[in-house]
Amino acid sequence: MKNVMIPKPHEITHVIKHTKAEYTFRVACDDETKHGQFYMLSIPKIGEAPISVSGKGDGYLEFTIRKVGRLTEGVFGLDVGDTIFMRGPYGNSFPVEDFENKHLVVITGGTGMAPVKTMLDYFSENQDKIKSLHLISGFRDLDCVLFTDEIDKYKCDFNVICSLDNMEAPGFHKGLVTEHIKKIHFDTFDEYSVVVVGPPLMMHFTTKELLANGVDESRIWVSIERKMHCAVGKCGHCKINDTYVCLEGPIFNYTDAKDLID
Repeated sequence: MKNVMIPKPHEITHVIKHTKAEYTFRVACDDETKHGQFYMLSIPKIGEAPISVSGKGDGYLEFTIRKVGRLTEGVFGLDVGDTIFMRGPYGNSFPVEDFENKHLVVITGGTGMAPVKTMLDYFSENQDKIKSLHLISGFRDLDCVLFTDEIDKYKCDFNVICSLDNMEAPGFHKGLVTEHIKKIHFDTFDEYSVVVVGPPLMMHFTTKELLANGVDESRIWVSIERKMHCAVGKCGHCKINDTYVCLEGPIFNYTDAKDLID
């Protein structure tokens, strides 16, 4: 029986440098994962952190990592051929089967695009399984933009709005993602769902704007970022009230997520 607490070594096969602070690491791995799940990535004697799966394919998984601490600083020192340790996958997933044959709106902020990227890839490859997909993706400025090649492809497949918070640039709108929600005509959709992923403040104001535009809270799904330690509901570090985010999340319907307040 697999021990879910023991990290296993995996070889890094590709490193994609998006910005100075965000890289994607592709590792050799045959695990089956669901959209929105995460792994605990580690370097011995340095640390461990939860990272969402941002890409997957035959024999590999990808993790998009932002350099913000001791572990990620160490990960950024790794290169192709080096080894990183992983355990997982953990957590629940986006209810993709429930999204099928509906209209889907995905709103992301910054690295919040990483947890939804495998789902976007899935619908990009299976466009017949979705009525329409609207993507609103916001970044602070041009130096913070991630997944440029993928976004270009999504623009061919979906209705895409990419925005920069405080500047104008070719191919981008200006303004926060909340300013573009009114461009989605929810009243013309028969059945639809909305996914919101990003920093907590971004998700707060985005869901508030969605509700102001007539979106029922039961149609909204969010991914909650927490500093998971054990990832199996034992340490209590991610517990909010009676909810263990690592077990019952990180994906929550907004009807539940709105009450998850520290």
